[in-house]
Amino acid sequence: MAAAEQFPPEIIALLKSCRSVTVLTGAGISAESGVPTFREAQTGLWARFDPMQLATPQAFQNDPQLVWDWYTWRRELIAASEPNPGHHALVDLEAYFPEFNLVTQNVDGMHQLAGSQLVVELHGNIFRTRCSRDGFTTTEPVLPSASPPLCPACGSDLRPDVVWFGESLPAEALQEALRAASSCDAFISVGTSTLIE
Repeated sequence: MAAAEQFPPEIIALLKSCRSVTVLTGAGISAESGVPTFREAQTGLWARFDPMQLATPQAFQNDPQLVWDWYTWRRELIAASEPNPGHHALVDLEAYFPEFNLVTQNVDGMHQLAGSQLVVELHGNIFRTRCSRDGFTTTEPVLPSASPPLCPACGSDLRPDVVWFGESLPAEALQEALRAASSCDAFISVGTSTLIE
């Protein structure tokens, strides 16, 4: 439990009495890996970029190339990063409980890269793409013949498989997150303000 020993002793004592643990993570857990957060005042992505121009269905409809290129930049940034001790501590923690649920607001795939087994992705995954029209989804690397590339099924623009402003969370992921949060003995929030907007 080397990485998990970073938890304070009182947290470890509490966790020893638990059978079921749910952890919710946000952008802050990946910050140490070099993945920029969104809301940080000086360094957050939304301090430098307008979310309404880059992370809405309307922005994609108005300028799909701009949005696709911005997400390509983000994918390259994330691909050059590695999981940090926080991600690894959660992998260690998972091994100690009969039921361990990891729910993330992140789209970076760092938890899976670190070795977490079951991850509920509330906001999608930046390394998946889906059709902007028919919902075709793929994790296969996209070789852009256009920017954005086109859906092999129908020829419409592919988009990142992430939740944008104005979109609903994926129903299945949301149901699983609610089940995990309501049935656990301990709920841990890491790297997120847990604000509901």
